[in-house]
Amino acid sequence: MSRLDASAIRRPLSDYTIAKLDTLELFDEIASTNSYLLSQPAPAAGRCRVAIADHQTSGRGRHNRQWISHPGDALCLSLAYTFAETPRDLSALTLALGVGVVGALQGLGVSGVRLKWPNDIVALDGKLGGILTEVQSGQGEGVTVVAGIGLNIYVWDNVDFGAESDWAHAPVGLNCISDEMPTGELLAATVVENLCDTLSGFEVSGLEAFREAWQQHDWLLGREVIVDMADKHICGMAAGIDVDGALLVDTPGGLTRVVSGSIVLADATGATN
Repeated sequence: MSRLDASAIRRPLSDYTIAKLDTLELFDEIASTNSYLLSQPAPAAGRCRVAIADHQTSGRGRHNRQWISHPGDALCLSLAYTFAETPRDLSALTLALGVGVVGALQGLGVSGVRLKWPNDIVALDGKLGGILTEVQSGQGEGVTVVAGIGLNIYVWDNVDFGAESDWAHAPVGLNCISDEMPTGELLAATVVENLCDTLSGFEVSGLEAFREAWQQHDWLLGREVIVDMADKHICGMAAGIDVDGALLVDTPGGLTRVVSGSIVLADATGATN
């Protein structure tokens, strides 16, 4: 049983989104909404399944880092969607989903939200949330993705996000940046609506439809960064994203493309923020 009301989440959804929605499941507590949807049957092409939890006991970020939140203090939402054909830009889907999340928050009157490549949602130079996109295997034609969205609603002084936010000054909640907090149901509904629109748009146009908007919200742009890759470190100035979603870093040796790595800010002494 969840403290959220399923009917109150469905009520604001457009007819277009309702028609795409196979299931909307709410949980008081679950190990991981992403893991749950990955274990469920894939939706048909063009359709989606949604799982929302008040609390995750094993929430995950990139590289299986732990996502920590107290019960009721975060939106823990995952959406499974099946593409009829594998998108050419599938590796950049997380970037497009970030644009969708920012759009959802703007629609609720929340401003000042930025995006940190590749999957962090930023406000007040701190981590507001994150996105984890995974591919469900064994589906034959097409591809099913499970997109997990974690958004801090309330953040207290004693919350420690550890290595998952080692680049951030401090974790941030919507309670820190919103003058009028939306209900949990309205927040969930608005995120679902925007994610469905994003996935449909991505299926047609790929990252091209979202690249300009992403760069408008690029938190790293113009900042000195250190990129920690598997076999080396890259230091330079973040210079936006390429057409395929790769991070561009302006280094002394020229413009470098980064397709995978951990990004932290660098100050004049080489320390990280």
